[in-house]
Amino acid sequence: PTFVAANWESSNYIKEEEFARSVSLGLWDYVRKSHSYGYVISLSGGADSSAIASLCYLATQLAENQLGWEGVKKRLAYIPWMDSTPNVKEFVKRFIRTLYQGTVNSSAETRASAQTLAECIGSNHSEIQIDGLVAEYRQLIEGAIGRSLSWKTDDITLQNVQARVR
Repeated sequence: PTFVAANWESSNYIKEEEFARSVSLGLWDYVRKSHSYGYVISLSGGADSSAIASLCYLATQLAENQLGWEGVKKRLAYIPWMDSTPNVKEFVKRFIRTLYQGTVNSSAETRASAQTLAECIGSNHSEIQIDGLVAEYRQLIEGAIGRSLSWKTDDITLQNVQARVR
């Protein structure tokens, strides 16, 4: 996907444009001022993580649009690999890392959604299984509350355990 800046000030979606641009600017400013090497996003395939990944991608596109590729390289010169990065596409692949953290309860649809978005934005995407970590947290909680958790009686709790592990 390529971002072509339009005359968004006259857009019918000006509130959405302003939101996306201001959050993306904040993300860009933060990564630059904190001297981070990019973004790592737990991409679940849901709306929230997809929005964050899209906004991080938009931050890179707006920066390149405003500064040009050489300007981006200059602003992020503190990153050791910037000089050897030939273009924005390769930059995004190194700068945005997405990670699908699946469990036995994850659906094929969420996995596919995360994979598709990662491909669209060009992030470096990986998948890992976190069942072992979820089981450890579950055991800790069960020990603390003095009873076993089950999906029948503790569905929301167990969903939240998975979400917190991610």
